[in-house]
Amino acid sequence: MNDKNKPFNRLTDTDPRTKENHGKFQSGLLGRGSQTSRRGFLKTSATIASASALNSLPLAKSAHAAGSDVLRVGMIGCGGRNSGAAVQALNADPGARLVAMCDIFMDRVKAKRQIIQDQKKDQVQVDDNHCFDGFEGYKHVIESSDVVLIANAAKFHPFHTMAAVRAGRHVFTEKPHGIDPVGIKLMQSACDLAWEKSLCVVSGLHSRYHPGYEETINRIHDGAIGDIVSIEENFLRGPYGMIERKANLSELQWQCSTQYHFAWLSGDDVVQSLVHNLDRARWAMGEALPIKCHGLGGRSSMTDSIYGDVFDHHSVIYEFPNGTPLYAFCRTNTFCYDEYSSKILGSKGRASIMGCRIWGDRNWQWKGQVNPYQIEHDRLFTSIRQGKPINNGDYMVPSTMTAVMGQISCYSGREVTWDQINQSDFQYSPGPEDCRDGMNPPTRPGSDGSYPVYKPGKSKLV
Repeated sequence: MNDKNKPFNRLTDTDPRTKENHGKFQSGLLGRGSQTSRRGFLKTSATIASASALNSLPLAKSAHAAGSDVLRVGMIGCGGRNSGAAVQALNADPGARLVAMCDIFMDRVKAKRQIIQDQKKDQVQVDDNHCFDGFEGYKHVIESSDVVLIANAAKFHPFHTMAAVRAGRHVFTEKPHGIDPVGIKLMQSACDLAWEKSLCVVSGLHSRYHPGYEETINRIHDGAIGDIVSIEENFLRGPYGMIERKANLSELQWQCSTQYHFAWLSGDDVVQSLVHNLDRARWAMGEALPIKCHGLGGRSSMTDSIYGDVFDHHSVIYEFPNGTPLYAFCRTNTFCYDEYSSKILGSKGRASIMGCRIWGDRNWQWKGQVNPYQIEHDRLFTSIRQGKPINNGDYMVPSTMTAVMGQISCYSGREVTWDQINQSDFQYSPGPEDCRDGMNPPTRPGSDGSYPVYKPGKSKLV
């Protein structure tokens, strides 16, 4: 393969996606066949409405604390994932200091502060005045920080990313990068603005930072298994952590405390979990965008009120422009077969991306132990220090839209095309900018205690 067509190695090569060349490498939502112009896409009314809600946030004057080698780190969300990300951020840079934290619940903020402090005592400088709770806490974290770590309910990821970028902050945003078309379009706008402001946006789609996966993908691109014939993706396991409802919680607080089980907060499991698999599949396909998909999904055994309103199984079949099918499956049932895998079938062999292995004419196995979660933060802080910002918007946005496309197909029971999903203005209500402490949540349990769910064949979302 010549250098011109060789896939970019995110871990070892000099990144050609400079601000000047951004347009050349923008594969995102405006790829294959979209009838939406770039200008029209970035100026959709929903995106503008969400962005305008951020105008009260001040613009930053510097990338980090003036006259200091300290990089102030703030956390939006204090669940297990962001607590891990905070430790990884502090590991990545001895000059990093955790200075602000927020979550819907103050007890969670203070509990996680102690846990992180036990591991990184000298780098945790969060006093009580910089512990914030409620839906407005994100504003105070952004004001206090140079680098913002976002890993709260996925509904808010685009909104909070835009707020941080607009204020001049570097951002790490956990997957998924939106749960509906309106949110994904806002995330695209945030990534574009980050390019203009020379700020970093690093994605929690950590597969792209795994050198074993990287080498496997490069070998696939170099023809080690011939032409890709089909792809199978699996994310089969039990449900996300179950939390018993405390008597003192309001309905809103209860739903926020177990947000993975409510679609208006998490986007459900294709978006929340299978997005990792779909990102790896697109990567193997050279960042191709699916032209259409059809999905099946529903609830079989996880129907009690503690499981909220999400489906417990999904199957989505995507078709790429060259006709290659992608078969994608996720399930959150207990006492069932579990598998987490990315399998590529080629005309001359097959590959396991997660197994870092190839079978066929050119057998190969990568052997090594790495932590891609740590690597993504190492890269983030190195790029900040060097003044060479990295921006993962080129894959984080289209991969997440691919997941949203599949989820909506499962909910509606209808085929969904790439053009349809990109032209859609669907958004789970309420919009993130309209969420307030004490509000009524958009869904409530029925007389039997169960929450209403989408009905394939009857629910129309696009």
